[in-house]
Amino acid sequence: MEELERARHAIDEIDAQMAALFEQRMAQVARVAAYKQEHDIPVLDAAREEQVIEKNTARIRDAALRPYYAEFQKAAMAVSRQYQAHALGRDTVAYQGVEGAFAHIALTRLFPQAKAMACPTWADVFDRVEQGSAAYGVLPFENSHAGDVSAVLDLCYGHRLHIVEMYDLPVTQNLLALPGAALGDLRRVTSHPQALSQCERFIRGVGLAAEPCANTALAARRVAESGDRTLAAIASAETAELYGLQVLMRDINTDGDNTTRFIVVGKELPARGNRFSLLFTVDHKAGALARVIQAIGAAGFNMECIKSRPMPHVPFEYYFYVELVGAADAPDARQLLAGLETVCRTVRVLGIYTRKGETV
Repeated sequence: MEELERARHAIDEIDAQMAALFEQRMAQVARVAAYKQEHDIPVLDAAREEQVIEKNTARIRDAALRPYYAEFQKAAMAVSRQYQAHALGRDTVAYQGVEGAFAHIALTRLFPQAKAMACPTWADVFDRVEQGSAAYGVLPFENSHAGDVSAVLDLCYGHRLHIVEMYDLPVTQNLLALPGAALGDLRRVTSHPQALSQCERFIRGVGLAAEPCANTALAARRVAESGDRTLAAIASAETAELYGLQVLMRDINTDGDNTTRFIVVGKELPARGNRFSLLFTVDHKAGALARVIQAIGAAGFNMECIKSRPMPHVPFEYYFYVELVGAADAPDARQLLAGLETVCRTVRVLGIYTRKGETV
């Protein structure tokens, strides 16, 4: 026991030194933020972060500790970015819905210190970022069960923002009702159409009428404000607590491995990432799309997905979205983009990002 106490005492002393050094470090971070503001430089400098992490990790003499120190450094960089954003007034992040929505939950995971800006529609999220009242926007992009959120992809095509991060959030849907309500009391259930789709088998099994709502948290709030014991909502357990509802049944997803992929949109295109995505159009001619796919394969990039959507105001013509695995700043990627200019009618890099996720 004495040995344990001695070790804990030594850690306390080291932590005190680290706290003092942390304050000194953040004072210099504030100076960096002021310089970036004066010279209109983005907060994120991915290349600089990689250099710092690599340099500092190399200072660790114990090889077994290096991967842990690299993670420590990544966390320190993330905190520094958050503090710079706060100092520059760029720490507001927009999302669609109300507190408790899955987009809000994703936002709090990605930007734990940010000011969350609720917006009524996905289009409003894009507008807030374009206008500068929010630094970033968090939006659902795809669900592992229900598929694409096509309206968000269309907004990406119609705006000049970039995807700067992707984040996979495991989604557990729950049946929420007023306190004291029983399953036999229910007649109707409300939620976002994607959530209703994700729980379709359960809804049919208990014989409830499905009513769509703008998002899951708004559905929960509607139940809480209605006082109607025959009405239930499908949403997260966090949302139940937020609106004073009970969780009647947990994990009602049709697909047990239910994950929603969120994107973060911003004005600046990052320089580095392990994936990048493109939007392109081709002439309405035989073989035009095949030539694009062949060029991607010849350049050595794995195309993880390809999607097509109707072009706005152009009947029966389409634009395409592809996601490629690899670094967009590599020579092969630059050569690919140059080659695509010759086979595509239009092509632009929509995003560069490192996909993130969590297990809960």
